[in-house]
Amino acid sequence: MSEGNPASAALARTPLYDRHRAAGAKLVAFAGWDMPVSYRGILEEHRTVRSAAGLFDVSHMGEIEILGPQAAAACQRLTTNDVRLLADGHVQYTILCGVDGGVVDDVTLYRIDDQRYLFCVNAGNVAKDLAWIQEHAGATTVVDRSASTALIALQGPASAGILGDLTPLDLGRIRSFRFARGEAAGLPVLVSRTGYTGEDGFEIFVDATRAGALWDALMTAGAPAGLEPVGLGARDTLRLEAGLPLYGHELDDRTSPLAAGLQRWVRLDGEDFVGRGALLHEREQGAPRRLVGLALRGPGIARQGYPVTFEGASVGIVTSGTLSPTLDRAVALAYVSAALAAPGTMLAVDVRGRPVPAEVVPTPFYRRPRPVPSGSAETASDGGAGADDAADEAAAADPAGGEAHSEGAGARDADEPTVAAPAPAGDVAGAREGES
Repeated sequence: MSEGNPASAALARTPLYDRHRAAGAKLVAFAGWDMPVSYRGILEEHRTVRSAAGLFDVSHMGEIEILGPQAAAACQRLTTNDVRLLADGHVQYTILCGVDGGVVDDVTLYRIDDQRYLFCVNAGNVAKDLAWIQEHAGATTVVDRSASTALIALQGPASAGILGDLTPLDLGRIRSFRFARGEAAGLPVLVSRTGYTGEDGFEIFVDATRAGALWDALMTAGAPAGLEPVGLGARDTLRLEAGLPLYGHELDDRTSPLAAGLQRWVRLDGEDFVGRGALLHEREQGAPRRLVGLALRGPGIARQGYPVTFEGASVGIVTSGTLSPTLDRAVALAYVSAALAAPGTMLAVDVRGRPVPAEVVPTPFYRRPRPVPSGSAETASDGGAGADDAADEAAAADPAGGEAHSEGAGARDADEPTVAAPAPAGDVAGAREGES
């Protein structure tokens, strides 16, 4: 994210731009868009999502449809996950790879029906992904819906109650990584139980011309529950606590999903897909570096680009880092030599010329509390999106067994924030919390 001139004509604007300006948002350039980085401050907004609910404009993300009798086969060829696992109304976290195994993008794939699939892609990759999909999609129709589609994310423990007041959809039946089409505030929408924050929540697709009306209805309905607009700054700290990778930080064209710890979403023993040969070779040889979670054990904050050292020698680099608002400690994601990726390994981060001790820890760093059913001493899932989401996000973001959206393998309870040896996740479109 880089600073930019809010008035620059070179930057694209979402349908909600005027509402961000009216709310006093600080606007910055992000992936070619003029986007709100914060309204009241990143720390306050972060805590609002963890305790109540936050509303995010993520309309800069892209939506690309694959249509036709060969749509399923095309999506199987395009992505690393197993598309055959999807039924109508299911969402899957997955990866687009180049022939060399590098990550073109990490995306979510929606099965509308057996001849219609929808990719939600990262904002900075829309043109690249569209060209790549068109090149490899075979005898299908590829349609870019990005300009006509807005996307609003409602995230936090109060999300279901807020949205439930505006829609006849039975939200309890929409589990993690599932979606339904219907109405919200009287507007046609697609409601998906997905997110990029580590909390329960929804991503709501709506026609771009109706985005303002939906945003206003959600803000009004959510006011009694403490709903506030939240910018990309808090979105980044939230996803980092959840151990979710961000394209351009943890993922890029030169990084394989295996190095990023996303092997759970790479079905190498299944159907063929673009990049499978290169990834099979890497699996046999072993990735030379791995994405890990780091907890700093001394004063200082690790930032992207800071060197990681072991016994004074450079062994890796930080991809994302922050002072966790929830945990009140500095955490980071970093690529390090594979031999040093085991949890418990003591490394150091070079913070402006000063080595700060850092321990490799599992991801995600944060896992939301799960409700305890009445009459039970066991911690359990909420039966809706709750535990599944956390698992999905951890899975998508957790290299060791998680993912970038919220499903599960890498998440686990521990004194340390959870982040498995290699963990991944996405962007405001980047990684999300994924399952399947």
